[in-house]
Amino acid sequence: MKKPVIANSMKEHIERIRRATQPLREQIINHKVYTVIKDIEDLRLFMEYHVYAVWDFMSLLKALQNNLTCTTVPWFPKGSADTRHLINEIVVGEEADVDLQGNRKSHFELYLDAMGQCGADTSKISWFVDVLQSTRDFDKAFAASATPSHAREFVEFTFNVIGSNKDYLQAAIFTFGREDLIPAMFLSIINDIHKNFPGSVDIFKYYLERHIEVDGDHHSHLALQMTANLCGDNEQYWNEAEDATLLSLQHRIALWDGVYEAIAKKNTAGLTVVD
Repeated sequence: MKKPVIANSMKEHIERIRRATQPLREQIINHKVYTVIKDIEDLRLFMEYHVYAVWDFMSLLKALQNNLTCTTVPWFPKGSADTRHLINEIVVGEEADVDLQGNRKSHFELYLDAMGQCGADTSKISWFVDVLQSTRDFDKAFAASATPSHAREFVEFTFNVIGSNKDYLQAAIFTFGREDLIPAMFLSIINDIHKNFPGSVDIFKYYLERHIEVDGDHHSHLALQMTANLCGDNEQYWNEAEDATLLSLQHRIALWDGVYEAIAKKNTAGLTVVD
């Protein structure tokens, strides 16, 4: 499939955002959290935080689909057909990908499978989703599930952007803040854990590989075109998009800080003093 072609005037705006966000992206890619993931127990704790980002990514995706296409009945044409095509193609890949056995799964469901395989605790995220689905009250869901504070703040930021109903901001943080931030260091760590604990992280390893193959390549090009379509020649939109992207990356760093602190605390508590 051909990659979307972005007009030169839009490329200048995209490059400006990339330059502005590069220092934060470097902080994420080189974050110290990766240095403390030594074994499967550390990975479990990482996943128990990260799963909230996987879930709210799906929510951000569906917010874009709701804003850019007609998802109600009766149906009427809405917006640009090109933009509808872009978001619908991304939704198919994220909401109905395939697992290791070829079964259709959303990336969130695939992530839960990966957590279950390696022994990570899925009770908090499952309880959060269940309470939110029944009450539509985020405060109740966070409290009932004892969501870690850093994960809560990350989700709250995402839903503040969703609540803005500004599709160009949603597209910006989706495109520049979420799609391709998995460093090679992390993949190396997962490969080492996979060797040491065969049969425990196969699904997670597959999830990461699919994320890189689908999200980091084809979907990132689609998302860039979508953001360019929505911001157009509106300078204010591009400025707001840049600001929102910077905030989204700052919240990702804060989430990683929280994971680092949790793993470091666990490891320190596990130390024994020998006289």
